[in-house]
Amino acid sequence: MTGELGRRVLEFHVEGMNCPDCVRRVRDRLAGVDGVHAAEGSPVARRLSVTVDEGLIDRDRIRRELGKIGFVARDEVAAGAPSQIWFSTHAARTYVSASLFALALVLVLLGVGAAPLRIPPVGVPWADLLFLLAALIGGWNFIPAGLRAAGARSLDMNFLMTVAILGAIGIGEFLEAGAIAFLFSLAELLEGYAVERARQSIQALMQLSPDRARVLRDGEEVVVAADELHRDDLVVVRGGDKIPADGTVVEGGGVVDESTITGESIPADRIPGDEVFAGTICAGGYLKVLVTRAAGETTLAEIVRIIEEAESRRSRTERFVERFARYYTPSVTVAAVLVVVVPTLLFGGAFATWFVRGLTLLVIACPCALVISTPVAVVSGITAAARHGVLIKGGQYLEAMGGVTAMAFDKTGTLTHGHPEVTDVIALQGTEDEALALAAAVEDRAEHPIARAIVRAAEERGLSVGDRVVHQFEAQLGRGVRAEVDGEEIWVGSEELFADGVPGDQLAALHRSGKTAVLVGPATGPLGVIAVSDRPREAAAEAIRALRSAGVHTAMLTGDHRETADAIASELGIDEVYAGLKPADKVDAVERLEAEHGHAAMVGDGVNDGPALSVASVGIAMGAAGSDVALETADVALMSDDLSRLPYLHALSRTGRRVIRQNIIASLVAKFALAIGVPFGLVSLVAAVLIGDMGASLAVTTNALRLARVRPASYRAGVEDRA
Repeated sequence: MTGELGRRVLEFHVEGMNCPDCVRRVRDRLAGVDGVHAAEGSPVARRLSVTVDEGLIDRDRIRRELGKIGFVARDEVAAGAPSQIWFSTHAARTYVSASLFALALVLVLLGVGAAPLRIPPVGVPWADLLFLLAALIGGWNFIPAGLRAAGARSLDMNFLMTVAILGAIGIGEFLEAGAIAFLFSLAELLEGYAVERARQSIQALMQLSPDRARVLRDGEEVVVAADELHRDDLVVVRGGDKIPADGTVVEGGGVVDESTITGESIPADRIPGDEVFAGTICAGGYLKVLVTRAAGETTLAEIVRIIEEAESRRSRTERFVERFARYYTPSVTVAAVLVVVVPTLLFGGAFATWFVRGLTLLVIACPCALVISTPVAVVSGITAAARHGVLIKGGQYLEAMGGVTAMAFDKTGTLTHGHPEVTDVIALQGTEDEALALAAAVEDRAEHPIARAIVRAAEERGLSVGDRVVHQFEAQLGRGVRAEVDGEEIWVGSEELFADGVPGDQLAALHRSGKTAVLVGPATGPLGVIAVSDRPREAAAEAIRALRSAGVHTAMLTGDHRETADAIASELGIDEVYAGLKPADKVDAVERLEAEHGHAAMVGDGVNDGPALSVASVGIAMGAAGSDVALETADVALMSDDLSRLPYLHALSRTGRRVIRQNIIASLVAKFALAIGVPFGLVSLVAAVLIGDMGASLAVTTNALRLARVRPASYRAGVEDRA
């Protein structure tokens, strides 16, 4: 993949890069290499992207540099199932280490562990020999990496644990050495299992697309690999088949389960002209689909890409943890040295006693539980949301959404269906048909939903739309359009376009009933009024109620007339209305909400509302399936037009933010509590590993994985997960 001129981005899969601290070490190592400009990694996907000067450095050099600090970089790697971790070489060493350790404990308890095993010229007790073997076999999972880290002068967890084990062996504390080895190996297995589960959730999305497709070639069906499909290919999909690519139905009809993309559980009818997506399932019927996007360009592929990149968009909390870990580990390591040196040199303390306490602090210095807790929670939350039709583009947006206290909605196409219909035509001069035909002649060149409704109404009445001579068409954002029709300047839009003759009472009556009034005529005075109505979405009122019950202030932003906006807002239960807005005014409205209520989210279509989406704390685009613009511009994308996903998104984010904070606080409290107890002899080496490392890692990862169980149905009435 080529970036800017002279630079190239190299992609790797890095074995062993399973936590943010690993990513930091990789970045630090590559930062000093000539020709490397930047390196970004994902500990869950194990993906590393390195931006290099083309021609100055190659893939082999990157691999060698990473090998010096204990990582293996490959071009490709197949993610295994989480259960496979328990059958790995690492797991086998852990099992052997645990068995030897358990056997040694049994011998000690039976009172035979001290019987010497003669290895001339030294006698070694049986129990100590077994503890030693447990330490070396279990420790071999990380001792080689620890020695490489020492050579690279890196204080990583492998180095700290290696020092702890070798130090314990050196002073004859074989039981502690064996306990550290097998418990830390077990902690890494548990951590790897949690990370692999998060990684598998991404892989599961990738596997939704089928491997094979039936393509029509010269009138005959040919089975080809799905990744060989090209635009304009015709594919055949029968009942039970997965749709292999994004495309348009050109023949047949069927029922399609689109839950993998939109999160909608109810299958949708699809007929010629409708769009379908790769990875969805034809539940019944027969479809002939014209491919519109190649395999790597599908909506599903874009979703997977965005989720994989989401980890690099670190939240404020993640950045804090990363900065904290940079100082925490060296600080505790220095404290460990002082715990050994000061009491023994200045106060005559027993070296063996204080050396063990120093090693205990080294174990506590390992930041595994702290640094892994946040990314696992983020990936767990983001992939859970994606399975339910909500695409969150990074941990920063997951966290920001949890702090949203106000939510602004665009009206047309967001709170309403976006398919307005003409309900009334009022002639002020001439006839209704003349007013409607004149308006349609001008609006025929516009793409606005109201313009399409007027043209459609004229055609339904059999009025001629295209016979008139129309010149100098011009649109005025937020007001209307103008054009010369048969030599006369005609305006179509709001009443402010007209100098005189606006029927106030009639307009007020239309506005109060929730209708939009469109006037048509020359600037001197309107010839007629066309009333247009756009029905609110069925789920809108329920979604607004759920958000308000969760303490979210709701607002509607619209260019419509105040009375029309108030009527719709009253029907939906919206707290506040900003009416008569031009597109630029929506930015000011969002900024005002931010100032008055704190963090605000903006919900729109991702195109016309782009500026307002960009200034909000979180920009949310609706109906993003198949829309590249919405997927790229928004911070969060609802793949369908289902507003009920908003309460789910808000509650999931709140739960996610709470889980992340719980994990960080629990990790820090456990570490500091143990660290304080070490100088007083209250914490043993075994307790430090069991509680401070393995226990903490298991607790925070299990807590983080709870996010995968959050379901939209739990929030239909705004009830938040209290776990």
